[in-house]
Amino acid sequence: MGRTKEFDPDAALRAAMDLFWRQGYEATSMQDLCEHLGLGRGSVYGAFGGKRELFLMAVRRYVEDSRESLLARLSTSGSALDAVRGLVRDYAETALQEAGRKGCLLTNTAVELPADEEAQRHVESGLETMEVLLTATLMRAKAEGELSEDRDPVVLARFLVTLLQGIRVVGKTPVRQRFLDDTVDQALALLA
Repeated sequence: MGRTKEFDPDAALRAAMDLFWRQGYEATSMQDLCEHLGLGRGSVYGAFGGKRELFLMAVRRYVEDSRESLLARLSTSGSALDAVRGLVRDYAETALQEAGRKGCLLTNTAVELPADEEAQRHVESGLETMEVLLTATLMRAKAEGELSEDRDPVVLARFLVTLLQGIRVVGKTPVRQRFLDDTVDQALALLA
């Protein structure tokens, strides 16, 4: 009887997330996943179910990772508004420098699988998490007198979520430098 190959499910999930992120759901075959993960089909099916289940787990993990990263970025001591400005700049810099132009797995999923209700729930969860964290940071900026009284933190947060996701999309195009420079300048002017 052959020995079952042991593997780290979390590492395999992260590797699958990376492959889906680079190639997309439809362009990634089960064979691609097995080769990328270094696992047999039986191991993949046994640990994760089919391709769709693995994809949904990967998107959920991406949302969790993104939430933790964004929370860490926006919860720093110091100027709340500077934290938001830094976030906008970093999104643009990443979009300009990213090898392979993967963009955002949430945005990619929203565009590729608009009819998949479960995938869209993960997208919605990720976007709402961004909105909540940005709103809280902007409310802190307002309470500290950094953001003018006439600015609505909820509306501004929704604008920023849309902007940041748009940056990821434009970052995948050949005209990214020209568009992103002006976009970042305009967004930062709104946060003045």
